[in-house]
Amino acid sequence: MIRTIFTLAYLLLLALFASLHAQELWTLDKCINYARDNNIQIKQSTLNTQYQMNMLKEKKNSRLPNLNGQVSQNLNFGRSLTYLNTYENVNSAQTDFGLGTQLTVFQGMQINNAIKKTEFDLKASFEDLAKAKDDLSLNIASTFLEILFAKELVKVSEDQILITNQQLKQSQEKVNAGSLASGALLEIEAQAAREELNIVDAKNQLQLAKLKLAQMLELVFTDKFDVEIPILPEVGAQSSVTNSQDVYLTALKQRPEIRGAEYRYQSTEMQLRMAQGVFYPTLSFYANYYNNYNNKYTDIKGAKISFGDQLSNNQRKGLGLQMNIPIFNRFNTKLNVDNAKIQMLNTQLELEGTKKVLRQEIETAQATAITSFNRFKSTEKAVASMQEAFRYSEEKFNVGMVNAVDYNLAKTNLLKASSDLLRAKYEFIFRSKILDFYKGIPITL
Repeated sequence: MIRTIFTLAYLLLLALFASLHAQELWTLDKCINYARDNNIQIKQSTLNTQYQMNMLKEKKNSRLPNLNGQVSQNLNFGRSLTYLNTYENVNSAQTDFGLGTQLTVFQGMQINNAIKKTEFDLKASFEDLAKAKDDLSLNIASTFLEILFAKELVKVSEDQILITNQQLKQSQEKVNAGSLASGALLEIEAQAAREELNIVDAKNQLQLAKLKLAQMLELVFTDKFDVEIPILPEVGAQSSVTNSQDVYLTALKQRPEIRGAEYRYQSTEMQLRMAQGVFYPTLSFYANYYNNYNNKYTDIKGAKISFGDQLSNNQRKGLGLQMNIPIFNRFNTKLNVDNAKIQMLNTQLELEGTKKVLRQEIETAQATAITSFNRFKSTEKAVASMQEAFRYSEEKFNVGMVNAVDYNLAKTNLLKASSDLLRAKYEFIFRSKILDFYKGIPITL
């Protein structure tokens, strides 16, 4: 029984140790979703949206009447002339209180236009939030693919050093047997040292890419942080790139940066109408109630008037309409209208500029995708040729028909071509994903 308990405890400790040292694998979807929930810029954009929602509530509430109460306490000292034309000392305390309300009936449609303007501002803030999330998703996808590229580069470099170490062992045996000059062995050793350095560089590049992704996720980077390797789409002869004009026309209808710029332009139109509304008269309705109590008030017989009687006798009520007609305000209204027109023209140019940037980004993505695909296909043929050339060079080196310098050169060319092939592959995948993204297709791997 005791032995069984110790065995279970041992297995539990092993499982705990394994869990502590297990790597935490992140998929691309997990990275994107986590970043959208925790990224500081996204949180700030969300707060701005909430602020715009409150601004809209404020503008809508401006349609409501206000209600204000007032209370004042006055202490009076000294002499006062009475209705009998005699003077007497008056030391009194008077309390005044009242209620007042005012409602804007007409203000040149400024309230309605202010509400519409704020509605457009709120819609623009929602689009800005969506754009921030999209930009973050693209950056995360780019870094994620950078990690995958670095992983494959490490593997290629490690495969190369395995071949070199095997060749180094065989060369050492030949040198010991006297069938190979020691100079050839030194060349192989130098090549092995260079390839070891390549592995170090590739692993450093991989670590930096992981660090970059962890920072984008607002995570503390540790050695356990890693990504899950997905099944990537094949880059073959059937691969195609969508026409940039078709992607652009689709993106114009659904990209948040375009809709946000359009909403901002419509907001400035409402701002212009608000400025023009100042030319019109303002009509307001008002109502008020007033009352007071004085501890020295007496009737004609000199009897002190009670608090209740004073409240009944002293109350005053009023209501009315008030119109303010603008006549001259130092040309401020006209200048505000002119400035609103300038702002509207400026946002119109911003909209056109946003469309231009979008078109350029899509055209660049298409051109880069085509270039990467062509580079991939040509490099794929070059890698196949260099693999055959390296195999042939290795066979001749083993029988002494090729020196170590030529052998190492063939191997270096193969490594470079393999790296170029990987780079072209991941560049094509990323640019293709960008084009799909602009068509409204979420980024997935």
